[in-house]
Amino acid sequence: MTVEPRAFRDTLGRYPTGVSIITTTDDAGVWSGATIGSFSSLSLSPPLVLFCLDKSALCHPAFMKAKVYGVNVLAEDQTELSNIFASRNARPWGDLATRVGKTGAPLLADCVAWIECEMEAIHPGGDHDIFVGRVVAIEAAPAGRPLLYFGGGYRKLEPDEVQ
Repeated sequence: MTVEPRAFRDTLGRYPTGVSIITTTDDAGVWSGATIGSFSSLSLSPPLVLFCLDKSALCHPAFMKAKVYGVNVLAEDQTELSNIFASRNARPWGDLATRVGKTGAPLLADCVAWIECEMEAIHPGGDHDIFVGRVVAIEAAPAGRPLLYFGGGYRKLEPDEVQ
């Protein structure tokens, strides 16, 4: 039995995900980053997280060599930033509000959370690689809602709708 790629993508698109941008810097100080929807916690002890990155992504070689990386959890008003880092165009780092994290990874302003990691392991996963990081620094904004992706488009949480 085979699964058609479009049907697979459409079916998985029924599962909402948060939108994050992963960022890193190389030994020469060159920054790289990409928008991802495949980010997850992995372990509480030790604190581990993971993300998956397409092997054809322009920043894939940088992450294969990375010692540290940042996970920037986007706010609901950061769709334009998500689109910039989802494209194959050059990243306009000089035009973006950024700071350098405790690990040296670049971090983007106005996100709802930041997670800084040391690279723990990289595993093959089909046309992607799975990057596991040991969390070494965290920060959450005092307020704000995350940007979500569902059914092929960006979504927002309803205000204070908890069931």
